[in-house]
Amino acid sequence: MKVKMLGRKVTLKQNFIDMAEKRMKKLDKFFDDDAEGQVTVTVEKDWQTAEVTVKSKGFYFRAEKSAPDMETAFNDAVDLIVKQIVKNKEKLGARIKRAAVEVEEQTIDAVFPEVDYTIAREKRFTVEPLKVDEAVLQMEMLGHSFFIFQDIDTGELKVIYKRRDGQYGLLIPEI
Repeated sequence: MKVKMLGRKVTLKQNFIDMAEKRMKKLDKFFDDDAEGQVTVTVEKDWQTAEVTVKSKGFYFRAEKSAPDMETAFNDAVDLIVKQIVKNKEKLGARIKRAAVEVEEQTIDAVFPEVDYTIAREKRFTVEPLKVDEAVLQMEMLGHSFFIFQDIDTGELKVIYKRRDGQYGLLIPEI
């Protein structure tokens, strides 16, 4: 797995980079050689957030955790990705290596009970062509945390969402 390290508001020290690359290599047992990983560490005052993203076969695995130190945040995020893989092994099918999941499952099942999810409600709505700032305004007026719209300039479907830090994010699908 190719791993990219990124520090926001912090310069990552070599010992953290070495530890993170070593831990990310352990995820190789779930993915093929073409998988790409990214570790992003953000420092906000006394709190540090680690975001771990793995792209494999067009599918993304992502976890984000915060802790007082970046090592703990990073380790918690990697553990969460492993938990997600094991929990959803049937749905992931050929996107992951099956044998590795079976071994991890034995240790994780004891700690995390399996949760089954169902779709409780289905809602249909008209997607309006809007500008991004109009979509933000509409989302705020509705009191929602996200809003799907069609970009009036490009015709693409996009999702605007409110982040935990109060800022906004924009999801633009790549097809």
